Amino acid sequence: MLTGLNHLTLAVSDLSRSLAFYRDVLQLRVEATWDNGAYLALPGLWLCLSLDSKRSAQACGDYTHYAFSLSAADFPVLVQRLKAADVQQWRDNRSEGASFYFLDPDGHQLEVHVGDLASRLAACRQKPYAGMRFYDAP
Repeated sequence: MLTGLNHLTLAVSDLSRSLAFYRDVLQLRVEATWDNGAYLALPGLWLCLSLDSKRSAQACGDYTHYAFSLSAADFPVLVQRLKAADVQQWRDNRSEGASFYFLDPDGHQLEVHVGDLASRLAACRQKPYAGMRFYDAP
């Protein structure tokens, strides 16, 4: 049986640039680097950056994205750091909890979000999406 998310691997076009972004702007811990990649970490997250000459910095254009958690107190600090790093915002927040949607240097769609599944479900119970059904008691 599956026990959780193992890791995320992101194809990058410029390893040094992406490593600097994830290390310096998002402040992930660097665990290892090699000629064509890097392993970084947050508690509960293993992120692999993998150099891929086929990757371009174009956003995929759909809602596929990777979200990182942070506290409400840290949210404005990180958003200010992201804006100071001139990241491109790709979407406005339309859901429960504070969120900032932005692109990494290769156009991967990322989000920083205050909240969790429990807070999202509680908000949805108050204002459900069209056709939404819940499968357990609150």
